[in-house]
Formats: sequence, C-alpha cells, structure tokens
Amino acid sequence: MGIEIERKFLVHSDKLPKLTNGYTIKQGYIPTRDFTTVRIRIQNKEAYLTIKGKSQGASRLEFEYTIPLSDAESMIESLCATSLIDKIRYLLVHEGHTWEVDVFEGLNKGLILAEIELASEDEVFVLPNWVTEEVTHDVRYFNSQLIENPYLKW
Repeated sequence: MGIEIERKFLVHSDKLPKLTNGYTIKQGYIPTRDFTTVRIRIQNKEAYLTIKGKSQGASRLEFEYTIPLSDAESMIESLCATSLIDKIRYLLVHEGHTWEVDVFEGLNKGLILAEIELASEDEVFVLPNWVTEEVTHDVRYFNSQLIENPYLKW
C-alpha cells in the first residue's frame, strides 16, 4: 500500500524556465463511486493502472501497476469516460525537490499545473517563483474532474 502526498499549484507561464524533455501523457478514468479514482495512463510507450483513494488533506492511498500497453489502449477505448486528459509533463528540480509541470492540451488547453510529491504533509519546501496559487484542495483541478468539467468550459 502506498500513500501519495502531493501538493498542486497553478503556474505563471511567463516565469517558467525553458521546458525541455517533456513526455506525453494520455489518461482516462474508469467511473467509480465514493471518491475513489481508477486511472489508466499511457506515458510515452508505457502503461499504468492506478487506483487512488479519497483525499485526506494532501494525502491519499495510491496503488500503481505497470500493465501491457495494448491492455491500456483497450481499457481507455472501452471502459473510460468519453473524454481523456492529454498533457505534456516536464520535470523541474528546484531547491532539492522535483516538480512535475503539466501543460494540458485538448479541452484543458491553457491550463498549466505544478505538483510536488512530499514524504510528509509537513515537509518544508521552497516555492519556485513561477508557482502561484495553491489548488491542492480545489477539486476542479483534479485530473478526474477535468474530464467532467474541462478547463476551456470554465
């Protein structure tokens, strides 16, 4: 069993350093109940099945498994909600922490989010100057919600 401790922030795109070596992510969600999410992700040519529990603060249970690419493609096509999340992810290191910067495409184009994974909820970290408002607890910014209510429709 894993615990994901993650904080999420909006990004000021004009202040971002040059983004290089990004990789594409395509993901869909299998409908569930009770705040559990089941995600199918294709990241370049690798595929993952991830199950996440309900958020408790900035933490939640997370189970992730590598699956065959062909299985992931079939699951996305036949089991996931009709729209998908398409984004390019960049990894930026700042003050000893790796930040994942997601530049969204498709119906979420224009949205850029930065996430940092932590060892504990009270871990101290330095915010980069390109980070703005924290949106960790704003469900609108959960990928599973961006499928239902895309950024371009806000």
